Amino acid sequence: MSGKERREQLIEISRALFAEKGFDGTSIEEIAASALVSKPVVYEHFGGKEGIYAVVVDREMQKLLGMVTEALSAAHALVKLERAALALLRYIEESSEGFRILVRDSHAASGTGTFASLISDIASQVEDVLADEFNNRNYDPKLAPMYAQMLVGMVALTGQWWLDVRKPPREEVAAHVVNLAWNGLTGLAPLPGLTSASRAMEQRAASHPPAVRPSEKELREQEKLLREQEKARERELKEQEKLRQREQRDLDRARERERKEQEKLLREQEKARERELKEQEKLRQREARLAERAAGKLRHAEQPRVDQSE
Repeated sequence: MSGKERREQLIEISRALFAEKGFDGTSIEEIAASALVSKPVVYEHFGGKEGIYAVVVDREMQKLLGMVTEALSAAHALVKLERAALALLRYIEESSEGFRILVRDSHAASGTGTFASLISDIASQVEDVLADEFNNRNYDPKLAPMYAQMLVGMVALTGQWWLDVRKPPREEVAAHVVNLAWNGLTGLAPLPGLTSASRAMEQRAASHPPAVRPSEKELREQEKLLREQEKARERELKEQEKLRQREQRDLDRARERERKEQEKLLREQEKARERELKEQEKLRQREARLAERAAGKLRHAEQPRVDQSE
């Protein structure tokens, strides 16, 4: 993997672990093991668990805030309310892990605020919308901040409840939320529904669904497969290393045998040379003795004989 790919992999794995176990229940060891890397790799990219948690939380907060902000760009106040409720429910449905992280921990390590601060940011945008509506209806615009907190809090708490039950469908949930918020308890419609503008937007969103993200189970299976592949690769490398070492030992033994045979041959040649020199020395000495004897006999033969008669 490139550095960027490795960083994204670590973020995705950490996101799943934080959603399942929370900040305190997740360790750097688990993140590294799931990514099949060593702990120093995680530290190199994020500096520690707090760093990677802050990145995960910031991404989720920006994603949710962006979806709600886009929804509030509609023209009519009712459509804004509908689309804002739909945006939150769509985020919960498509990014369940991220929403669990935001509402579960709100950990100070995130460095980017809490879920409450995110809701407050959204309420600030809703506040402007309500202030305009209050002016148009001759209500006191100073009450808009309080009503904004009520409205956003109602939608957020409904979303937390719907995170686990997932019934009824999000369009129906959004319609009931808007029914209560727009009509009030005294004016509840018996069969609430979304406006045609919001239904059209939902149909367009449904016709272009976001890329399907693997489930946690699929991610765990993929991680398991990667670990098995890594282990198989390690076994293969070990077998290759054993074979290389065995071949090297055989080569070393063959070279040692050849060296010993060469040394033995040299010793035999040296001994043969020594024997040859000894034989030559013996032959030289024997020839020298024979020559000396011959010379002695010659000297004896040349001496004058004494006349015995004299």
